[in-house]
Amino acid sequence: MKLPVVSGSQGIRKAGYELDEQHGSHIILRRNDPPHRRLSVPNHKELAKETLRALIREAGLTVEEFATLL
Repeated sequence: MKLPVVSGSQGIRKAGYELDEQHGSHIILRRNDPPHRRLSVPNHKELAKETLRALIREAGLTVEEFATLL
């Protein structure tokens, strides 16, 4: 499946992650439900495809699951 084009701020938040903190141009997101994963997402207008693919994998999702959340 083809990856959607998303920004850093909208990328993983729809997967149940909320803003934890921000350091410079990176947003640290945390999942409130178990497992309590933390993700560091670059706050860019458009995420690179491989960066987005890695974040989706770290979030424990497939590309198809992520696309349905958008």
